[in-house]
Amino acid sequence: MFQDIVYTVKSPYRDDMHIMAYRFGRGETAACIVGPTRGNEIQQQYICSQIIKELARLEKTGAINNYEIMVIPTINQFSTNIEKRFWGMDKTDINRMFPGNPTGETTERIAAAVFEKVRNCSYGIQFGSFHTPGEFIPHVRVMDTGKQNTSLANLFGLPYVLLKKPQPFDAGTLNYCWQTEETSAFSIYTPATASIDEMSARQAVSAVLRFLTRMGIIKYNCHSGYIASTIEEEGLMPIKTDVSGIYRPLKKPGDEVKFGDILAEVVDPIEGEVISQIIAPSDGVIFFAHSKPLVVQNCIVYKMIRRLHV
Repeated sequence: MFQDIVYTVKSPYRDDMHIMAYRFGRGETAACIVGPTRGNEIQQQYICSQIIKELARLEKTGAINNYEIMVIPTINQFSTNIEKRFWGMDKTDINRMFPGNPTGETTERIAAAVFEKVRNCSYGIQFGSFHTPGEFIPHVRVMDTGKQNTSLANLFGLPYVLLKKPQPFDAGTLNYCWQTEETSAFSIYTPATASIDEMSARQAVSAVLRFLTRMGIIKYNCHSGYIASTIEEEGLMPIKTDVSGIYRPLKKPGDEVKFGDILAEVVDPIEGEVISQIIAPSDGVIFFAHSKPLVVQNCIVYKMIRRLHV
């Protein structure tokens, strides 16, 4: 294992922030794995730490073929240290700054340095989180740019592959910019963000090692995983609240529901009475679930895969 400094952010008050890259194996850089760009993505950083641990063990046993694997476990530890989601100085999102600008603002310079390091890999894997607080079924998310490779996404062995049509703001994400450089890019999502979910973390680590094995980059024996179902983000049914209040969820990601099932309740924060029940509008499977204790009117609290089982 070799360590490189990708970029250093000078600080007048604290130690300088070094963005580190860990390299395993030798030869062509086949895969780059990038961890959190946001300060509250603790689960994502934990997963990357476990991948580094496993790759170090595999390298010692000669299980990495004639390729190099690079892991950048985090690129925003400054925001983690001060418990902020976005960059602490100007609240910008680094994952909207790619491909970056080496002479721009701080987050643009960080993005430029990271992208220069990872742009030439064959496979790019990123661990990210959703803009709405909540939990997902573990899945691989792929930008539908016309250059995506859905069949490769199936090789992770996670339950779902989700195709997302990019919006204008997605042009600044690492996943999108990777695809413009002909890299096969994948984002992996697990249930937790600001907390550790050990079970899904192990599932994510196994998914990455499974993919690297199937691409001939490493030798690793693992469970074959799921035969993934491919879904489109536009096909997910959003379910909203009709009132504001304290949120009491009754279903979680992965639960199968029937039309008319009670999915959640909203409680009056003063009098404690249930003021609204959120009802399943169709048969299906819960794909995304809101996780914060408060909701406002018209907040999306669930996204559902309709009629998955016929």
